[in-house]
Amino acid sequence: MRHLPGRTTRTSRHRVIGALTTGLLCAAGVTVPAAAQSPAPAPSPAPAARADNGLALTPPMGFNNWNSTHCRAEFNEAMVKGIADIFVEKGLKEAGYEFVNLDDCWAKPQRNADGKLEADPARFPNGIKAVADYVHSKGLKLGIYTSAGTKTCDSVGLPGALGHEYSDAQQFADWGVDYLKYDNCNNQGVDAKERYTTMRDALAATGRPIVYSICEWGENKPWEWAADLGNLWRTTGDINDSWSSMLSIMKQNLPLAEAAGPGHWNDPDMLEVGNGGMTDTEYRTHFSMWSVMAAPLLIGSDLRTATPETYQILSNHEVIAVDQDPLGKQGVVLSSDGGRWVVGKEMQDGSRVVALFNETGSAQRISTTAAAAGLPQADAYTVRDLWAHTTRNTAGDLSATVPAHGTVLLRVAAESGWAAYPPAVELALDGSPLMESGRTAPLTTTVTDLGRTPAVKVSAALTGPSGWQVRADSATSTAALPTGRALTTRWRVTAPAGTATGTYDLTLTAQYRSPSGQRVRSSVPFQAHVVVAPPAGGGYLSDLPQLSASNGYGPVEKDTSNGESAAGDGNPLTIGGEVYGKGLGVHADSSVEYYAGGACSTVTAHVGVDDEKGAKGSVAFEIWSDGTKAASTGVLTNAMAAQSVSADVSGAQVVRLVVTDGGDGVDSDHADWADLSITC
Repeated sequence: MRHLPGRTTRTSRHRVIGALTTGLLCAAGVTVPAAAQSPAPAPSPAPAARADNGLALTPPMGFNNWNSTHCRAEFNEAMVKGIADIFVEKGLKEAGYEFVNLDDCWAKPQRNADGKLEADPARFPNGIKAVADYVHSKGLKLGIYTSAGTKTCDSVGLPGALGHEYSDAQQFADWGVDYLKYDNCNNQGVDAKERYTTMRDALAATGRPIVYSICEWGENKPWEWAADLGNLWRTTGDINDSWSSMLSIMKQNLPLAEAAGPGHWNDPDMLEVGNGGMTDTEYRTHFSMWSVMAAPLLIGSDLRTATPETYQILSNHEVIAVDQDPLGKQGVVLSSDGGRWVVGKEMQDGSRVVALFNETGSAQRISTTAAAAGLPQADAYTVRDLWAHTTRNTAGDLSATVPAHGTVLLRVAAESGWAAYPPAVELALDGSPLMESGRTAPLTTTVTDLGRTPAVKVSAALTGPSGWQVRADSATSTAALPTGRALTTRWRVTAPAGTATGTYDLTLTAQYRSPSGQRVRSSVPFQAHVVVAPPAGGGYLSDLPQLSASNGYGPVEKDTSNGESAAGDGNPLTIGGEVYGKGLGVHADSSVEYYAGGACSTVTAHVGVDDEKGAKGSVAFEIWSDGTKAASTGVLTNAMAAQSVSADVSGAQVVRLVVTDGGDGVDSDHADWADLSITC
């Protein structure tokens, strides 16, 4: 039985039911109708049926209701028409969004006497064709949903298309449907490729152009075969509105770049931008990385209540242009050391888009070069920041200090007109912004000229929260910075006595001019952490405050297992039958940071997969001392007893505890850091 912890959406809830129903009934001596055991014979496909249907030459863009409404009553005809209106009124249509897609729960629970599907009369009183006509009247297209099984994924068990492919496809075409999402629930164990091939042929037989979205959750590696069948295919399980879910899915999708191209795309699932579970910084990363991966951009938030910030992210034409580039290349990973990611994407015009993505919980300097991104040798390059909407020149270095969980998205080109733009500068903070309240911490900032031209009349300023003292101990300005040179300033920063532990904003701002006199102002945010020194002698880490934490499902639990998705739903930490009273319960992929203050020497723990997952789960544990991996285990499974792990963290300011998925996905990866201790 497959179990995706913390997921109560249709995918996790019903794929198990679909896979087991027939076997359980047969074992009980119940006769299973033939239609439930195998698909009815389908008509011969039309001679013109072929994999390349000429559709989705760029990744589909639009809306799907599932992430914001699931099957709640608010999903209805009025909502769908309202979304179409918003596409036009808010400029989303002009930005490239065209599909308004219905997900599960649009249909009645039973087919009619003729075996046809019918719309739920409470939700869609005028039927699906009327909705399609309305959407088409706005210059948009309508999508619909069903499953490649006997029933869809909702608990009600609405009719699926298995055994009805040709009839249902023709019905969709008659209604004016332009896009089909074809799910994987209740599939009766029929081979995935067979089921999805039948629907491909059925859609082709209608003669109507219908984009075909294969949604079998990546279980059968569709990137290896689905380009012959559909226009896009899901590469992972369902996304949810959390940083850890988005990050995990991104990591699974990034290695599959070779499979993507015009008309056939890797699909890491719909957008969560605006649903409230992430920060705007994290949502910009989500949107940036989906665009760099040439992923479908299907809005999953309720646009009727979306914030201006959500519209600003979703409507960024420059980022959308990355996703919609006609060359159709998915971005590839150039480096990812220590959670500092560089992902490059080739564009049709010869430029390269470079994403500098910071996975970690603190600001990081991330850098690469134009040459590493694949650009030819040139005297200089133009570099466009697609979120700041600024253009600069660079001698070849591409570098930025990226906020925690943030992404700097650059479009770089070897263009002859580079000298018309000011030089790019990099703003950086040397030294860790960790401080104890009432004590002064030294910080050093740099403003570095990355451009081919000099930056002149350069000044730097560092500001903090009200009541904080920020004092410069060295020069804050210089007349000029040639290529590669930096203005370095030493600062003394004091958080007032009594400042609560937590995260506070610092901002470094640089002002300068180009040789032609253009005035430029650039700033970058940092997060200062007010911390408490670990106690003399150390102790259990679960008793100490965390600097940051990210977790695959639910929160990191203290002194209990991960449980499921809610806080406090864990059990006693148990590995191989042995119960532990202290430690952390996490779920891959996970990262937890603690302040050590340079005063500690050793971290020790007993680690393994918690017994609550039975025979499932495989993980690997890592202990990091500042930016260096100090200890790691091999892959551990539930069948293994707890393993001892120990790491020398002498002198470390920050200790980071990492759990990865063992290389086989995150299914049931409940991991325990038992007896987790630090010696100081």
